[in-house]
Amino acid sequence: MELSVVVPVHNEEDNVEPLIGEIDRALIDGGDYEMIFVDDGSTDGTLARLDALRECYPRLRVLRHRHCCGQSTALVTGVRAARGRIIATLDGDGQNNPADIPKLIAALKELDQGDMRSMVAGFRKRRQDSGWRRFSSKVANAVRSSLLGDNTPDTGCGLKVFSRDLFLVLPYFDHMHRFLPALVQRAGGKVSSVEVDHRPRVRGVSKYGTWHRLWVGIVDLFGVMWLQRRARVPEVEEIPDSPRLLVPREMS
Repeated sequence: MELSVVVPVHNEEDNVEPLIGEIDRALIDGGDYEMIFVDDGSTDGTLARLDALRECYPRLRVLRHRHCCGQSTALVTGVRAARGRIIATLDGDGQNNPADIPKLIAALKELDQGDMRSMVAGFRKRRQDSGWRRFSSKVANAVRSSLLGDNTPDTGCGLKVFSRDLFLVLPYFDHMHRFLPALVQRAGGKVSSVEVDHRPRVRGVSKYGTWHRLWVGIVDLFGVMWLQRRARVPEVEEIPDSPRLLVPREMS
């Protein structure tokens, strides 16, 4: 299978149906793919809505965490279960536009050149959020980029595409999804950013507050810096077999 679209969701019962429909329309001509929605311990009707939608969308798979484990853990659960060699991720709030997925896949294939060690991240240049949220994200991205050197203007964008095999060798920790470009580079991979659409949230409420992201982000930032300093990316070369010496038989 070429592509798996992984979407972590928590209490998004009003967003999952329109989002699934948009993904299906965006990829209807894109060959073989699947959608994996990971319900991260929702306490509303999200799981029931997803279960009912499987009848209409045969490419939809639904996984469930019995308890809320966080977006990073839900993402890891989805990628581990995925069958596609390429993973596309989206936030479950409907602010990412699934129509951008083919553009990011094309950019990944151009960047990757068959190496399967690359990631393309969405860049929400025209964010449809409050002024305070845009400001705080701009400051956070600037600090993170300065300390980690990941050259990524918007690591918080949920829209990303990457190799499944690459993702599975990255170190796992809670909130790792905010540092994926730096972790990919630490593993010797390449990262580029592509401008994508961003839409206002029209249903449901945000699950993260600014101060929550700030304090957790500071701790995680120093942790990723620690990982970077200890990374080793060897250049591996297999030594070919030596040609066998041909010893002529003695003439009888």
